[in-house]
Amino acid sequence: MAHLVIALGSTRAAKLAAVRAVCARIANVDAAWREAEIIARSVETDAPAMPLSDEELMRGARSRAHELRAQLTRERVAAHLFIGLEGGFHTVTLDDSAHTFLRSWAYATDGARASYGLGPSILVPPQIARRVIESGRELGEVIDEVAGEQDVRSRQGAWGVLARDLLTRAESFEAALVAACAPFYNARLYDS
Repeated sequence: MAHLVIALGSTRAAKLAAVRAVCARIANVDAAWREAEIIARSVETDAPAMPLSDEELMRGARSRAHELRAQLTRERVAAHLFIGLEGGFHTVTLDDSAHTFLRSWAYATDGARASYGLGPSILVPPQIARRVIESGRELGEVIDEVAGEQDVRSRQGAWGVLARDLLTRAESFEAALVAACAPFYNARLYDS
């Protein structure tokens, strides 16, 4: 394969860090990823600012990748793989009790095939989940208030605050990316 170019539908620091880390990790099993060039672009999508379900998260990640592909085509910039990342809530009701989780989804496509990947989930304290869901505000704004900080999203993210930095926003996206990219770095298995 020629020089691998990976395009990311976001310029957010945590998302870019996740792509860099995953490229380095995948390079251990697929040499083509070792010198991968990463292109990042901010893209506009119809995804909600604060996704509240796996369906919204998956659609948002997919929409980012497809919009990025269209944008790069208009710019006449070539890439081999287009990636969309989306973080947000998913609520599950079990035994009449609602549990809201913060989740990270990834979507990767080369234009011919595509794959989703889900990162880990962490329970969101009910009082934080309520503030986000009832107010319609983004988690980033609420977590800044709760943590007494500014722009947590660009550093450890809500993940870092909730997990006391044992797992950060970038690391949650890394797991989702490893899963979404599996058909591309392990094509022998996925193509059979």
